[in-house]
Amino acid sequence: MPTIMHSAGYVFSSDPALVDADLVYTWLSTDAYWAVGRPRETVDRSFAGSLLFGVYHPDGGGQVGFARVVTDGATFAWLCDVYIDRAARGRGLGTWMVERVCEDLASRGVSRILLATLDAHTVYAKIGFTPLAEPDRWMEYRRARASQ
Repeated sequence: MPTIMHSAGYVFSSDPALVDADLVYTWLSTDAYWAVGRPRETVDRSFAGSLLFGVYHPDGGGQVGFARVVTDGATFAWLCDVYIDRAARGRGLGTWMVERVCEDLASRGVSRILLATLDAHTVYAKIGFTPLAEPDRWMEYRRARASQ
């Protein structure tokens, strides 16, 4: 799924070469509650181990959205670092971007996509995300560390 056009002219792409890494690092490290203070080296390593998606302003006006997916490419994916630039919010671009990401993953045969959110449950519910059916089966391991 190379590029798809939004009705307002925005472009969705799965081409990692189009991602403005400096801009995305700034968004994540200064404005995304889950990643504030995340070091650049950590962001770069996360990019290297993930699928990267972007939304771009019409007529080459720059990147306005980003999403990252960690996946085995066959059965499971974790959607993370979903971000829409503050100046572009309120246009449905986040929902549209996540729908395109889900379509991309479905085309790869991925049947389970997880995500975590503090405050966007209704946005993701519109796309079809639901609370975990059996949350008591899920566990996590967290190692205390000095940096993200």
